[in-house]
Amino acid sequence: MSSDISRRDFLRILKRFGAAAVATMAATYYSYYFEPGWFEVTQVGIPLARLPKSFDGFRIVQISDIHIGGWMNRERLAEVLKLVREQTPDLVVITGDFVIGHSWSLALDYAAEDFVAQIKPLASDFQVLGVMGNHDHWAGRTRVRDMLSRSGVHELENDVAILVRGGESLCIAGLDDISERRHRLEELLKKVPLGAFSILLAHEPDYADTASATGRFGLQLSGHSHGGQVVIPILGPPVLPDWARKYPAGLYRVGEMLLYTNRGVGMTSPFIRFNCRPEITIFTLHSAE
Repeated sequence: MSSDISRRDFLRILKRFGAAAVATMAATYYSYYFEPGWFEVTQVGIPLARLPKSFDGFRIVQISDIHIGGWMNRERLAEVLKLVREQTPDLVVITGDFVIGHSWSLALDYAAEDFVAQIKPLASDFQVLGVMGNHDHWAGRTRVRDMLSRSGVHELENDVAILVRGGESLCIAGLDDISERRHRLEELLKKVPLGAFSILLAHEPDYADTASATGRFGLQLSGHSHGGQVVIPILGPPVLPDWARKYPAGLYRVGEMLLYTNRGVGMTSPFIRFNCRPEITIFTLHSAE
């Protein structure tokens, strides 16, 4: 009798742990091999007070955290850029962390050539603006800037780009990386025309509290967080980097300014995503008036 009960208990435990093992293997496979390459194209309508009428319907595609040289390679970047092209944007912005690593390596030499080969044709057909992220400075900002220059990406190093349409203008302002203390907000504000409608590119989203307080920007576009890469249902992401813990993903209103945090298309190690698909965001600007 006791032997029979033990056998049933053993089979019950085996069945329970067997199911758990299968679920674990399935989740691991999904997180490593499926979701990281399942790029989500997110459409976001942005109502903006004081947006010049000529820019009503203006379409901006944002990608972020490419991290070439890690999981992101030439073929995967080509897939990302194919999706970008399909959106027929008026402007493409890349909000930092073009590369991966804490120092420049021989592998990054090859990865940089892949980046240039893929991005240069895009930049010849669309205006591409970008700002640096922390990994770009860690790996070597001089070499990253050379890579961007050769690819046709116009880096906004505490600088602005003025877009003109129908006799009206839109100011795109870009801050250098905040966590590496390369940003110069006061210097940047002097370049932003008074009264101009302005959009800020800043790698770290939590800087939005400071940017909003200036009253000079209607929208901030950021990345950095990767959305956490792993998001546990109900609980949220267990790990987030500094400067991306308050506004880790999606659309927020910060004072009178809107903020969008893009989940990125690349990753840092471990190269997994769960419940946090890589993201390409298309913003359609609308006049709130």
